Amino acid sequence: MTTYAALLRGINVGGNKKLPMAELRALMTGLGYDSVQTYLQSGQAAFTAAHGDTGSLAAELAKAIEERFGFSVDVLVRDHAYLKAVVDACPFPAAELAAKQLHVTYLSGPVAPERYADIDPAAHLPEEFRLGDRALYLYAPDGLGRSKLAEALSRPRIHKGLTATTRNWNTVVKLVELTAGEA
Repeated sequence: MTTYAALLRGINVGGNKKLPMAELRALMTGLGYDSVQTYLQSGQAAFTAAHGDTGSLAAELAKAIEERFGFSVDVLVRDHAYLKAVVDACPFPAAELAAKQLHVTYLSGPVAPERYADIDPAAHLPEEFRLGDRALYLYAPDGLGRSKLAEALSRPRIHKGLTATTRNWNTVVKLVELTAGEA
């Protein structure tokens, strides 16, 4: 069995797309996933599955959520090896930063640097971003809520055709821990 994390985009935010974690766990167990556990209320779950790949598992879970709860949710599924590689490849000194200063946007596919050509890095300093493997790392010293760079990076045209969902560094690290073995 492989251990995965499911990342759900935009649930339980501002009273929209309410999805209780106990119900998500029950739904995932009903799909045949094992060792299901959720983390926080913002849409991440660790689980094991004997079947499927990340794409088919994401599609299966998204379909089940829509059928059960009546709204669509973008879902990304990533295995432990990928999640650990994202942490290991962090281009910023994560150990020296507060979790609110460092974020990872997980992307459904690879992105070319050309997508970000309109963003002038010097205009946003000291904020910075770097691209990784289907991931974008964002250093925002004053936090995500005050970040002008995060605002520029979240414009719909930037990630057109991709699912993108952002997590702070604490959650990024916790996902690695949750998927490190049979949950």
